[in-house]
Amino acid sequence: MGFRHIYSTMLPIRTAPMVLLLVVLAGTGSAWAQEGAVFRTDELSILSAGERHHFRVEVAETPAQRAQGLMWRKQMAPGHGTLFDFKAPGPVVMWMKNTYIALDMLFIGADGRIINIARNTKPHSTDFIASAGPALGVLEVIAGTVKKLGIRAGDRIDHPIFRK
Repeated sequence: MGFRHIYSTMLPIRTAPMVLLLVVLAGTGSAWAQEGAVFRTDELSILSAGERHHFRVEVAETPAQRAQGLMWRKQMAPGHGTLFDFKAPGPVVMWMKNTYIALDMLFIGADGRIINIARNTKPHSTDFIASAGPALGVLEVIAGTVKKLGIRAGDRIDHPIFRK
């Protein structure tokens, strides 16, 4: 997914430069996607209602990886996803620009708890999708996964970035 996150804040002086960067990078997104950032893969699990659901994820941990995300991809296997590591908790805003796959987005706090979930996001939308609180990470999975597995806000993500 293109450069679709920004750290937002109530202070316009910090937000304005990031919004400007978002606009500038949005215009160059296809060039970045064509170059293709390389992601490391890892395993994570979601603990929900006494069950553990396992996923194979690509970890977007650099600015280039977070900018690319799932942009330009037309499919993703069930049980796979992308985990965005923002390195420090804060308000996060995502979007679906240049993303073909409808997704469920799970916004995750520093303690690994799911803060909020955006279900069945609309492909190619430039509408902002925001965390409901400070998020350290976002997990993107195929739309419908959250409903199918009964995942809810408050459930826990088990992955090393939430064990620091």
